[in-house]
Amino acid sequence: RAVPVRRGWGLWQMTPSWAAPTLTPIHRAGYCAFYGECGRNPEVNISLVPAKVPCLSNTPARVATASVLNLLRTVCPELVRGDGETTLVCCSLSQLIALRLSVALSGTVLSRCPACARNFANLYCNNICSPDQSLFTNVTRIVNRTTVLGKPQLAVVEYQCFYGQDFADASFASCRGVRLPATGGYAIDTMCGRYGAKLCTTQRWLDFQGDKNNGLAPLQIDFQLVPNGTQPGDAVVPLHGQAWRCDQALSAEEQPCSCQDCAESCPPVIAPSDPPPPFRLGNADGALVLCGLLFGLLALIFITALLCRCRRSKGDPTPQPVPARAASCSARLSDASHYVLARAFHRWGTLVAGHPVAVLAVAAVLAGGLSAGLVTLRLTTDPVELWSAPGSRARQEKAFYDQHFGPFFRTNQVIVTAPGRPSSRYESVVLGAKNFSGVMSEEVLRAVLELQEQLAATTAWAPVAGREVTLSDVCYAPLNPAEPGLGDCCVNSVTQYFQNNSTRLAMTATQTDGKETGTVDWHDHLIYCVNSPLSFKDITALELSCMAEYGGPVFPYIAFGGYPGEHRYTEAEALIVTYSLNNFPPDDPRHEWVLSWERRFLEVVGDFQRTHGPNLSVAFMAERSLEDEINRTTGEDIPIFAISYLVVFAYIALALGEYTTWRRVLVESKVTLALGGIAVVLGAVFASMGFLALLGLPSSLVILEVVPFLVLAVGADNIFIFVQEYQQSQREPGETREQHIGRVLAQVAPSMLLCSLSEVICFLLGALSSMPAVRTFALTAAVAIAFDFLLQMSGFVALVALDARRQEAARFDLCCCCGMGKGGPAGPGARLLRPLLRRYYTPLLLHRLARPVVGDGHRGALADGGWVPPQDSYMLQYFAALNQYLAVGVPTYFVTTGGYNFSSPNGTNGICSSAGCAADSLTHTIQYATRFPNVSYLAIPATSWVDDFLDWLNPTSRCCRIHQFGNLTGKFCPSTSNDLSCLGGRCLNTTRRPTVEEFERFLPWFLHDRPTLQCAKGGLGAYDTALSMDANASRFMAYQRPLRTSQEYTAALRAARALAEEITATLRRVPGTHPDFRVFPYTVTYVYYEQYLTVVAEGVITLALCLVPTFCVSFLLLGMDLRSSAATLVTIAMILVDTVGAMALWDIPYNAVALINLVAAVGISVEFVSHVTCAFAHSTQPGRVARAAEATVNMGSKVVAGVAMTNLPGIVVLAFAKAQLIQIFFFRLNLIITLVGLAHGLIFLPVLLSYVGKTPWGWCLVPSVPSQGG
Repeated sequence: RAVPVRRGWGLWQMTPSWAAPTLTPIHRAGYCAFYGECGRNPEVNISLVPAKVPCLSNTPARVATASVLNLLRTVCPELVRGDGETTLVCCSLSQLIALRLSVALSGTVLSRCPACARNFANLYCNNICSPDQSLFTNVTRIVNRTTVLGKPQLAVVEYQCFYGQDFADASFASCRGVRLPATGGYAIDTMCGRYGAKLCTTQRWLDFQGDKNNGLAPLQIDFQLVPNGTQPGDAVVPLHGQAWRCDQALSAEEQPCSCQDCAESCPPVIAPSDPPPPFRLGNADGALVLCGLLFGLLALIFITALLCRCRRSKGDPTPQPVPARAASCSARLSDASHYVLARAFHRWGTLVAGHPVAVLAVAAVLAGGLSAGLVTLRLTTDPVELWSAPGSRARQEKAFYDQHFGPFFRTNQVIVTAPGRPSSRYESVVLGAKNFSGVMSEEVLRAVLELQEQLAATTAWAPVAGREVTLSDVCYAPLNPAEPGLGDCCVNSVTQYFQNNSTRLAMTATQTDGKETGTVDWHDHLIYCVNSPLSFKDITALELSCMAEYGGPVFPYIAFGGYPGEHRYTEAEALIVTYSLNNFPPDDPRHEWVLSWERRFLEVVGDFQRTHGPNLSVAFMAERSLEDEINRTTGEDIPIFAISYLVVFAYIALALGEYTTWRRVLVESKVTLALGGIAVVLGAVFASMGFLALLGLPSSLVILEVVPFLVLAVGADNIFIFVQEYQQSQREPGETREQHIGRVLAQVAPSMLLCSLSEVICFLLGALSSMPAVRTFALTAAVAIAFDFLLQMSGFVALVALDARRQEAARFDLCCCCGMGKGGPAGPGARLLRPLLRRYYTPLLLHRLARPVVGDGHRGALADGGWVPPQDSYMLQYFAALNQYLAVGVPTYFVTTGGYNFSSPNGTNGICSSAGCAADSLTHTIQYATRFPNVSYLAIPATSWVDDFLDWLNPTSRCCRIHQFGNLTGKFCPSTSNDLSCLGGRCLNTTRRPTVEEFERFLPWFLHDRPTLQCAKGGLGAYDTALSMDANASRFMAYQRPLRTSQEYTAALRAARALAEEITATLRRVPGTHPDFRVFPYTVTYVYYEQYLTVVAEGVITLALCLVPTFCVSFLLLGMDLRSSAATLVTIAMILVDTVGAMALWDIPYNAVALINLVAAVGISVEFVSHVTCAFAHSTQPGRVARAAEATVNMGSKVVAGVAMTNLPGIVVLAFAKAQLIQIFFFRLNLIITLVGLAHGLIFLPVLLSYVGKTPWGWCLVPSVPSQGG
């Protein structure tokens, strides 16, 4: 309730009648205000401890009896006089016993800071037992009572207590920083009512202690804080006792409070530096400015060189004949090797063309046999298996965590908002005025409660198990894991403040607060609980608990979202309902149970969303949702992929033919040949996948989607090159059809070999990647391209031979049984692309004014340097709500491996954070990190079972007790037991560290002790799964701050690992620690985001490895032509750089999926570049410009038709896919790769070769056959 300023010390001085002198007429040292017990307080209906009140007795203090004195030494040692002095008290033995219980309850949470525990106990010791009690106490209200024997008594039900301001402030200051290790919060949260730790003050703290409605105070106490030097009057003397500072030790044998509980005990901590700001020069991006300067410098050098060259040519306009040079040794060797290669391809082509049916049969059998391996194909859908290597650090740490602590529980969540619903203001009689948002209305709360009741009652059918599954079968029940009921399930929601009970939500009561009387309802209870979630009873007349139905607290930062500031939870924009389910291993039959119940969860919440759609916005997800949506969208996008392939197939079928007249269209059509070529490509893909499946290599959906596109681009390019070269080539006199096919193959096969060999070696080196998906993709692509080349050199050559035989016989395509009779074509077929390139494009591109512009423009391009749900997915709304409303991040565990001795005193002190613990202990180090969440990304300190175990052992509490006699002798006695055999049976008689034997004996008791009001430190639920006794491993849970982007998740992982390495180095210095011991951080997201730590370096290395064979193979097969090979390398590198730059401009994230596409881009780039380079090298034109022009016309047309025009129609169709993954990484990225590759292959490369290409003197690898009619 509000601070009771109505009876401040000043008013008391001016209005002596408020002192009620008739009740405490004597204020004198050695006099009491009350003494003894007068039964239960009739004004307290519900109390968590016996609400016994004292009897009015303004009489001299009594001499302490022996029994009282012995107990007083334990509970209130400061009140015991020295030897030879008589100890006087104002409390009876029964009062002192009740006081011991109260001190034990507070000691459970405060004993970790001895100064605070002592100061807090002293407050009550002085209030109840001080011999000078009447000096600072004034009884204000009593009730008449008659004993069983008929004796009348006056029971005190309210009194004033006067404290000196400094004394009270010092006591409060010693306690305000004490932590609750189990929650990461503050103990003061449980001791300041509705204000919580953030808004708590000395007055509010004391007011809550004296509030009879808090469930613990037996009567009303009105604390009056009197400033120093001021006297309240009427002989009242404020209490000025000794208050220990938290950084003071109570004795030479004890330790001051630790840094975690006392800021004054902390050593100076140097704040870590913030992440470096983005590099900027003035207001501009620094990297962009440097790239611009580099571009300007290169452009200046390039223009200067051109001007010098032009000046030399103007000075000597007469061209000088260039003397013929003898071919070098390397050129002659290259000529010889290429002659052998061309001759081999000529003979092979002639042989295959002569026996096409046999070759086709053999190729079909081999491809079909290898494709049969697809029956053993395993598709990997688990993202962990796809993107994280089995030997990676994150995978190893996940395996360790799952083995020793079990898989992370499954989360099912509902986020409810009420857009457009107006907010309201509530005037609480007890708690003051508060604003309530639109979603914080009774109507919405009842709707959410209705949903939870439906989910609690719902059942799901598990077909394999053949049974109905309920929530209690699969839920995480921390306090009753053995036999959970529905009420034991861990469900976090706002309605849990009412224990998910609609009757309690509807409760009202009449409340009087001072002179004001009104009605309290759910608003008042909610206001109280969000500020004191650990309370077992609120301070309103409702007298409801804030604890959830399953027995644990509901922290408001988990149940609410979108609140405007700390402790303004009633203004939250979202209500968050979270179901935690057990995560059973896939081979456990209960795994099917939880999947079945989650499926039913999605159905029920979906119905709730549709029912309340007009008034509420409902976002939801289940643990299975991601995989469900991936499978759904994959199935829905299969028709899109099918249409995409059909469009590509249709283009190839129509574009491959060369038509002379309408009459001969059916003869000159190449539909059958095109379909055969496509079958060859698909056969290579299926054969490669089947072959690798037989070797035990799994595949994935990404591979199934990318590899066919890649191989189709490579294969279609080869198809167009071979077929169009054959169409343009005229048969020589006396040459048979088979020899003609062999000669054409000899002309084009070296170029195909160059590209295919470069791509195969490129992908094989790319398979060295540590990412499983990248490695599998690269291996599949390498084998598929190798098979494609082999099948095209055999099966497709055979198909060309059969098609040539059909066309010469004037048989119809697709129906070779029919024809139009003998008769050759009237002339060359109609062509569009090649004449366009020859007449218009090439002269413009290679014009002496255009070439410098093109060179500079492409040089300037060098300056640009997870799963997304589909648009119609309910997950999209959920992720948007999660990012908007989430107030706290995911739990982060700091896991200790085996090799650390927790039971030794040094080992214990190296972990804990209470008094006597090492300043650089594990929990202290994590707590330091939470001070700087912008660097550590940690928001809430780690929970610590070691600290709570030490508090549980503390003899001032009644947590750890042992049966002293009877059948249970030596057994654990729980705190709820009042068995006489437990009296005096404390586990430890003094506050100290347990011995190794005691540690090992009492730890299992602690882990299975259920937390209760009498002992809130029991480890069941909070810590019973935090230790792996067999491996001596443990975990300590902290919380991250909310993370939004992959960059933040990656930075959080990096920071957590750095922090864990620091802790590891510290704990290894503890005596007895094994050298291999270590601490590592773990959370469910690390295994996905670890790739981002290395994806840049991994990508650079992988792509560099892919570029090396491209250069080497080009260098060897192009007659050791360093210039042309370097031009090939530079152009492909520029394609990759420009693609990455375009990715940034089009919001395509760089991750492992993007890396797969970039590796594929290398292969596609080879098709765009190497064919043109090879044609340039084989050209016999006299100069570089003429050779570049011929290569662009002859090979550029085939590249455009075979690669660009094959890819583009299929890629454009993918824009209509529902899955964002396909739209982003397959439509956008592949479109960029195709357009950028086309631009560099047909614009930049010809210009570059016209400047730096080698002259043709002395080395002609394979004489080109002049094309006619082209």
